[in-house]
Amino acid sequence: MTRNLSDVKIAALSALSAYCKAAWRTRRHEDPPPTSDTGARPSSPEEQAGPGAVGAQSTLWRMRTTVRDTPGSLAALCSALAGHRVDILSLQTHPLGEDTVDEFLLRAPAALASADLTHAVAAAGGKRTWIERADAHDLVDAPTRVLGLATRTALDAAELPLALRQLLGRCTIRSLPATPVGGGRAAADVPVEGVLEDTVMRLRAPEGGVITVERPYLPFTPTEFARARALVELDARLGPRIPRGQDVLTLPEGNDITVRRADTGDLEAARAMHERCSARTLGMRYHGPVGDADRYLNHLLSPRYGRTLAVWTPSGRIVGLGHLLWDGDETEVALLVEDEWQGRGIGRELLDRLVAMAVEAGCDSVYAVTQSSNTGMVAAMRGLGLPLDYQIEEGTLVITAGLDSVGVAESLSRSGEPGNA
Repeated sequence: MTRNLSDVKIAALSALSAYCKAAWRTRRHEDPPPTSDTGARPSSPEEQAGPGAVGAQSTLWRMRTTVRDTPGSLAALCSALAGHRVDILSLQTHPLGEDTVDEFLLRAPAALASADLTHAVAAAGGKRTWIERADAHDLVDAPTRVLGLATRTALDAAELPLALRQLLGRCTIRSLPATPVGGGRAAADVPVEGVLEDTVMRLRAPEGGVITVERPYLPFTPTEFARARALVELDARLGPRIPRGQDVLTLPEGNDITVRRADTGDLEAARAMHERCSARTLGMRYHGPVGDADRYLNHLLSPRYGRTLAVWTPSGRIVGLGHLLWDGDETEVALLVEDEWQGRGIGRELLDRLVAMAVEAGCDSVYAVTQSSNTGMVAAMRGLGLPLDYQIEEGTLVITAGLDSVGVAESLSRSGEPGNA
């Protein structure tokens, strides 16, 4: 799917890197728009036995349909579903004036196709019906799920984009700073109460920027908008925060290092590491003028745009940084290890932990942007033992690792609990 980078990412990469990433993305296939009233994606044979399968006899579905807000309309829907031996596991209603959006979690016979479900709903008065496979996570009732997302957001500011995505389903989330680093278009003003426009909602970020949430084909309801605003308000009230757990590791030569989460409070230590890095090392990481590297650090360390791990020596120096960056509906990994500490396994340790975090966050894949001559990064990505895709443009290499294989479990076992870092 062709996607645009956020202003932060545009600032953080040179024009060459941005061009290459855009070219790489244009070759990716876009999900087809709905061809009928359902808005459903065509199911592949793999999907037929995928997340929605709950045994040989039944399948889980999430369905949303709009009906007139009149007595008997919901009863007609329920009768139509019962006529096809469909169990209603949960129901949420979203009032819309003269209409109501009804959202169902259904258990249907495995032989019943999504088209049969939508036809039955249409005959019972449902319109603008949308349906997709559900999984076991959808069995948690809505209040419990929202409370869980609020707890995660309260513990870690980097969880806000992930919580919004889990709250709202398949969507793209971008954070735009009020004043982009390196120039570019500033985020448009958004009122305190936010803006809801069909399939797009814009919320004022606590630090003054804008959080944009976009969902293809399925409009947001006022209820969903209110829930999203509540999560953002919670984040704003709690202020900057990250988990402060840490791990002490012993390198092969016997040196101890500490790995923990980092944020903007570690900015000066990160800049000091930049000063100790060679121009070649900084160029491999930032793909642009070395003098611009420090300007990106404040954004890279901000939990708003992802998670950062820092490697500390006993003397209090940062000698390595690993970033997991939320890039719309994709996830980037990036590494920087100080010259004198390279070749000791620090980059591999950071990458393993970042991948474990990505798996924990429910990401489908991670990608790294580097140069084709950066053999260390290439080796680290290959060492994950995951399926890799390589795209190269003008000397810039994009390596994408899929996270839906057995190799992910091995990475998790090597890295330990992601939250401890």
